[in-house]
Amino acid sequence: MFRALTPIVKNLLLITVGMHVIASFFLPQLKGLFALYYIDSRNFMPFQFVTYMFMHADFWHLLSNMFGLFIFGPLLEQFLGPKKILILWMVCGVGSGVLYSGYVAYNMGQLNNRIETFAENPDPEEFNRFVSDNSHYFNAGIYDFIDEYSRDDDNTELQERAKRNMLGIRDLKANIPMVGASGALFGILIAFGMLFPNTQLFLLFPPMPIRAKYLVLFYGLYTVYNIFVSNPTDNVAHFAHLSGLLIGAVLVTYWKRDRQNFY
Repeated sequence: MFRALTPIVKNLLLITVGMHVIASFFLPQLKGLFALYYIDSRNFMPFQFVTYMFMHADFWHLLSNMFGLFIFGPLLEQFLGPKKILILWMVCGVGSGVLYSGYVAYNMGQLNNRIETFAENPDPEEFNRFVSDNSHYFNAGIYDFIDEYSRDDDNTELQERAKRNMLGIRDLKANIPMVGASGALFGILIAFGMLFPNTQLFLLFPPMPIRAKYLVLFYGLYTVYNIFVSNPTDNVAHFAHLSGLLIGAVLVTYWKRDRQNFY
Protein backbone atom coordinates (compact mmCIF):
# COMPACT_ATOMS: atom_id res chain seq x y z
CA MET A 1 0.00 0.00 0.00
CA PHE A 2 2.72 2.50 0.98
CA ARG A 3 4.76 1.61 -2.11
CA ALA A 4 2.06 3.35 -4.17
CA LEU A 5 2.75 6.67 -2.46
CA THR A 6 4.24 9.29 -4.74
CA PRO A 7 7.33 11.24 -3.57
CA ILE A 8 5.72 14.60 -2.68
CA VAL A 9 2.75 13.01 -0.93
CA LYS A 10 5.05 10.68 0.99
CA ASN A 11 7.27 13.55 2.14
CA LEU A 12 4.32 15.72 3.14
CA LEU A 13 2.94 12.85 5.20
CA LEU A 14 6.29 12.19 6.88
CA ILE A 15 6.98 15.86 7.63
CA THR A 16 3.50 16.58 8.99
CA VAL A 17 3.30 13.44 11.12
CA GLY A 18 6.86 14.01 12.32
CA MET A 19 6.10 17.59 13.34
CA HIS A 20 3.03 16.43 15.24
CA VAL A 21 5.04 13.82 17.13
CA ILE A 22 7.75 16.34 18.01
CA ALA A 23 5.25 18.98 19.13
CA SER A 24 3.16 16.49 21.10
CA PHE A 25 5.87 14.56 22.93
CA PHE A 26 9.18 16.42 22.82
CA LEU A 27 8.74 20.15 22.20
CA PRO A 28 5.15 21.10 23.12
CA GLN A 29 6.05 24.80 22.89
CA LEU A 30 6.27 24.41 19.12
CA LYS A 31 2.50 24.22 18.81
CA GLY A 32 2.09 27.64 20.40
CA LEU A 33 4.92 29.08 18.32
CA PHE A 34 3.93 27.60 14.96
CA ALA A 35 0.13 27.94 15.19
CA LEU A 36 -1.45 30.83 13.29
CA TYR A 37 -2.72 33.73 15.42
CA TYR A 38 -4.77 36.82 14.67
CA ILE A 39 -2.46 39.40 13.09
CA ASP A 40 -2.86 41.87 15.97
CA SER A 41 -2.23 39.20 18.60
CA ARG A 42 0.95 39.45 20.64
CA ASN A 43 1.61 35.84 19.58
CA PHE A 44 1.46 36.45 15.82
CA MET A 45 4.54 35.92 13.66
CA PRO A 46 4.54 36.08 9.82
CA PHE A 47 6.10 32.62 9.42
CA GLN A 48 2.98 31.13 11.01
CA PHE A 49 1.21 31.37 7.64
CA VAL A 50 3.38 28.40 6.65
CA THR A 51 4.05 26.58 9.90
CA TYR A 52 0.43 26.32 11.08
CA MET A 53 -0.17 23.73 8.34
CA PHE A 54 2.20 21.30 10.07
CA MET A 55 0.60 21.59 13.52
CA HIS A 56 -2.58 19.73 14.49
CA ALA A 57 -4.87 19.93 17.49
CA ASP A 58 -4.81 16.21 18.26
CA PHE A 59 -4.33 12.76 16.73
CA TRP A 60 -7.79 12.64 15.12
CA HIS A 61 -7.33 16.04 13.52
CA LEU A 62 -4.03 14.84 12.08
CA LEU A 63 -5.49 11.52 10.97
CA SER A 64 -8.38 13.07 9.06
CA ASN A 65 -6.14 15.44 7.12
CA MET A 66 -3.43 12.91 6.38
CA PHE A 67 -5.95 10.25 5.39
CA GLY A 68 -7.40 12.66 2.83
CA LEU A 69 -3.93 13.41 1.45
CA PHE A 70 -3.15 9.68 1.38
CA ILE A 71 -6.34 8.89 -0.58
CA PHE A 72 -6.46 11.75 -3.08
CA GLY A 73 -2.86 12.94 -3.29
CA PRO A 74 -1.03 10.15 -5.20
CA LEU A 75 -3.31 10.13 -8.24
CA LEU A 76 -3.20 13.92 -8.41
CA GLU A 77 0.59 13.89 -8.22
CA GLN A 78 0.78 11.34 -11.03
CA PHE A 79 -1.48 13.54 -13.16
CA LEU A 80 -0.21 17.02 -12.27
CA GLY A 81 3.39 16.14 -11.50
CA PRO A 82 5.38 16.66 -8.29
CA LYS A 83 5.93 20.38 -8.82
CA LYS A 84 2.26 21.26 -9.28
CA ILE A 85 1.00 19.05 -6.44
CA LEU A 86 3.44 20.76 -4.09
CA ILE A 87 2.40 24.19 -5.37
CA LEU A 88 -1.27 23.21 -4.91
CA TRP A 89 -0.70 22.04 -1.33
CA MET A 90 1.38 25.03 -0.25
CA VAL A 91 -0.57 27.76 -2.06
CA CYS A 92 -3.91 26.45 -0.79
CA GLY A 93 -2.53 26.05 2.74
CA VAL A 94 -0.83 29.44 2.94
CA GLY A 95 -3.58 31.17 0.97
CA SER A 96 -6.35 29.81 3.18
CA GLY A 97 -4.39 30.98 6.22
CA VAL A 98 -4.09 34.49 4.77
CA LEU A 99 -7.77 34.67 3.80
CA TYR A 100 -8.87 33.24 7.14
CA SER A 101 -6.75 35.87 8.91
CA GLY A 102 -8.59 38.54 6.93
CA TYR A 103 -11.91 36.98 7.97
CA VAL A 104 -10.82 36.97 11.62
CA ALA A 105 -9.60 40.57 11.33
CA TYR A 106 -13.02 41.60 10.00
CA ASN A 107 -14.81 39.84 12.87
CA MET A 108 -12.43 41.35 15.41
CA GLY A 109 -13.08 44.79 13.93
CA GLN A 110 -16.82 44.23 14.39
CA LEU A 111 -16.20 43.14 17.97
CA ASN A 112 -14.06 46.20 18.71
CA ASN A 113 -16.75 48.48 17.30
CA ARG A 114 -19.32 46.80 19.49
CA ILE A 115 -17.20 47.30 22.60
CA GLU A 116 -16.49 50.95 21.70
CA THR A 117 -20.21 51.59 21.20
CA PHE A 118 -20.93 50.08 24.61
CA ALA A 119 -18.18 52.19 26.23
CA GLU A 120 -19.79 55.34 24.82
CA ASN A 121 -23.28 54.33 25.90
CA PRO A 122 -23.22 51.58 28.57
CA ASP A 123 -26.45 49.63 28.30
CA PRO A 124 -27.30 46.52 30.35
CA GLU A 125 -29.41 45.14 27.49
CA GLU A 126 -26.49 45.38 25.07
CA PHE A 127 -24.22 43.70 27.60
CA ASN A 128 -26.80 40.95 28.04
CA ARG A 129 -26.88 40.42 24.25
CA PHE A 130 -23.10 40.32 24.20
CA VAL A 131 -23.07 37.63 26.87
CA SER A 132 -25.72 35.64 24.99
CA ASP A 133 -23.65 35.80 21.80
CA ASN A 134 -20.54 34.63 23.68
CA SER A 135 -22.12 32.51 26.41
CA HIS A 136 -19.62 29.66 26.01
CA TYR A 137 -16.85 31.97 27.26
CA PHE A 138 -18.63 32.86 30.51
CA ASN A 139 -19.40 30.92 33.66
CA ALA A 140 -22.83 30.88 35.28
CA GLY A 141 -21.90 33.68 37.67
CA ILE A 142 -22.11 36.25 34.89
CA TYR A 143 -25.90 36.10 35.01
CA ASP A 144 -25.90 37.25 38.63
CA PHE A 145 -23.81 40.22 37.54
CA ILE A 146 -26.22 40.97 34.66
CA ASP A 147 -29.11 40.99 37.13
CA GLU A 148 -27.22 43.34 39.45
CA TYR A 149 -26.19 45.63 36.59
CA SER A 150 -29.74 45.76 35.20
CA ARG A 151 -31.07 46.99 38.57
CA ASP A 152 -28.38 49.68 38.86
CA ASP A 153 -27.39 50.63 35.32
CA ASP A 154 -26.02 54.07 36.28
CA ASN A 155 -23.40 52.55 38.57
CA THR A 156 -20.05 53.44 36.94
CA GLU A 157 -18.26 50.61 38.74
CA LEU A 158 -20.67 48.06 37.25
CA GLN A 159 -20.32 49.69 33.84
CA GLU A 160 -16.53 49.38 34.01
CA ARG A 161 -16.81 45.78 35.16
CA ALA A 162 -19.06 44.99 32.19
CA LYS A 163 -16.58 46.66 29.83
CA ARG A 164 -13.69 44.67 31.35
CA ASN A 165 -15.64 41.47 30.73
CA MET A 166 -16.12 42.42 27.10
CA LEU A 167 -12.46 43.33 26.68
CA GLY A 168 -11.52 40.02 28.26
CA ILE A 169 -13.55 38.15 25.66
CA ARG A 170 -11.90 40.19 22.93
CA ASP A 171 -8.46 39.23 24.23
CA LEU A 172 -9.46 35.57 24.37
CA LYS A 173 -10.68 35.63 20.77
CA ALA A 174 -7.58 37.50 19.62
CA ASN A 175 -5.38 34.70 20.92
CA ILE A 176 -7.22 31.63 19.62
CA PRO A 177 -4.74 29.81 17.35
CA MET A 178 -5.51 28.01 14.11
CA VAL A 179 -3.70 24.79 13.26
CA GLY A 180 -3.99 22.08 10.64
CA ALA A 181 -3.62 21.41 6.94
CA SER A 182 -7.35 21.42 6.21
CA GLY A 183 -7.12 24.40 3.84
CA ALA A 184 -4.45 22.59 1.83
CA LEU A 185 -6.46 19.36 1.91
CA PHE A 186 -9.58 21.09 0.61
CA GLY A 187 -7.45 22.35 -2.27
CA ILE A 188 -6.51 18.73 -2.99
CA LEU A 189 -10.16 17.72 -2.72
CA ILE A 190 -11.44 20.31 -5.21
CA ALA A 191 -8.59 19.46 -7.60
CA PHE A 192 -9.52 15.80 -7.52
CA GLY A 193 -13.19 16.60 -8.07
CA MET A 194 -12.42 18.86 -11.02
CA LEU A 195 -9.90 16.56 -12.71
CA PHE A 196 -11.59 13.23 -11.95
CA PRO A 197 -15.24 14.28 -11.54
CA ASN A 198 -16.88 10.96 -12.32
CA THR A 199 -14.48 8.75 -10.38
CA GLN A 200 -16.45 6.47 -8.07
CA LEU A 201 -15.43 6.73 -4.41
CA PHE A 202 -16.70 4.59 -1.57
CA LEU A 203 -17.46 6.36 1.69
CA LEU A 204 -16.70 4.72 5.01
CA PHE A 205 -19.65 6.48 6.67
CA PRO A 206 -22.26 6.12 5.44
CA PRO A 207 -21.03 3.07 3.46
CA MET A 208 -22.08 4.06 -0.04
CA PRO A 209 -20.51 4.88 -3.43
CA ILE A 210 -20.39 8.49 -4.60
CA ARG A 211 -18.83 10.30 -7.53
CA ALA A 212 -15.98 12.67 -6.73
CA LYS A 213 -17.81 15.74 -8.02
CA TYR A 214 -20.75 15.13 -5.70
CA LEU A 215 -18.47 14.61 -2.72
CA VAL A 216 -16.79 17.95 -3.41
CA LEU A 217 -20.17 19.62 -3.86
CA PHE A 218 -21.37 18.23 -0.52
CA TYR A 219 -18.27 19.46 1.33
CA GLY A 220 -18.55 22.86 -0.33
CA LEU A 221 -22.21 23.31 0.61
CA TYR A 222 -21.60 21.98 4.12
CA THR A 223 -18.75 24.47 4.57
CA VAL A 224 -20.80 27.43 3.34
CA TYR A 225 -23.70 26.39 5.59
CA ASN A 226 -21.46 26.33 8.66
CA ILE A 227 -20.02 29.75 7.84
CA PHE A 228 -23.48 31.31 7.69
CA VAL A 229 -24.79 29.44 10.73
CA SER A 230 -21.67 30.52 12.67
CA ASN A 231 -22.11 28.30 15.72
CA PRO A 232 -20.05 30.03 18.46
CA THR A 233 -19.10 26.69 20.04
CA ASP A 234 -17.77 25.30 16.75
CA ASN A 235 -13.96 25.40 16.79
CA VAL A 236 -13.57 24.41 13.13
CA ALA A 237 -12.18 27.11 10.78
CA HIS A 238 -14.80 26.62 8.06
CA PHE A 239 -13.78 29.81 6.26
CA ALA A 240 -10.26 28.39 5.86
CA HIS A 241 -11.80 25.27 4.30
CA LEU A 242 -13.80 27.38 1.86
CA SER A 243 -10.68 29.40 1.06
CA GLY A 244 -8.80 26.21 0.23
CA LEU A 245 -11.60 25.12 -2.10
CA LEU A 246 -11.67 28.46 -3.91
CA ILE A 247 -7.89 28.77 -4.28
CA GLY A 248 -7.62 25.17 -5.45
CA ALA A 249 -10.39 25.72 -8.01
CA VAL A 250 -8.60 28.78 -9.42
CA LEU A 251 -5.29 26.93 -9.71
CA VAL A 252 -6.77 23.85 -11.36
CA THR A 253 -8.85 25.98 -13.76
CA TYR A 254 -5.65 27.72 -14.82
CA TRP A 255 -3.70 24.48 -15.20
CA LYS A 256 -6.33 22.50 -17.06
CA ARG A 257 -7.07 25.01 -19.81
CA ASP A 258 -5.46 22.74 -22.40
CA ARG A 259 -6.18 19.40 -20.77
CA GLN A 260 -9.12 17.06 -20.63
CA ASN A 261 -10.91 15.68 -17.62
CA PHE A 262 -9.90 12.23 -16.40
CA TYR A 263 -12.68 9.88 -15.27
